[in-house]
Amino acid sequence: QVQLVESGGGLVQAGGSLRLSCAASGRTFSSGTMGWFRQAPGKEREFVCDIIWSNGSTYYADSVKGRFTISMDNAKNTVDLQMNSLKPEDTAVYYCVASAAAVYSSSPKPSWFNYWGQGTQVTVSS
Repeated sequence: QVQLVESGGGLVQAGGSLRLSCAASGRTFSSGTMGWFRQAPGKEREFVCDIIWSNGSTYYADSVKGRFTISMDNAKNTVDLQMNSLKPEDTAVYYCVASAAAVYSSSPKPSWFNYWGQGTQVTVSS
């Protein structure tokens, strides 16, 4: 059984930083992609960023470029999201996602990812 477990969410003031982590168990995604989506209240889920496991290529939504950094640890089968210069509009539930296939897109759809974590809340106060 595949599981994605997120950790690291919380409350932070605008301009602050948070680091999210996602641990995958049950399988590896050596040929695939892992990343993050988010969903704010009353809004649709939106792509944040992802990383292709085989070559380390990364994709970011325009709204987070230059502020967020995704990284992976092959040995631990984890993906981290370092979020800097946080803004109130970054407030959302953040979901770790994984796909068995590589996703070469800067605007992937949620349905392209087979596996989802339970989500972790990130709240940025102004």
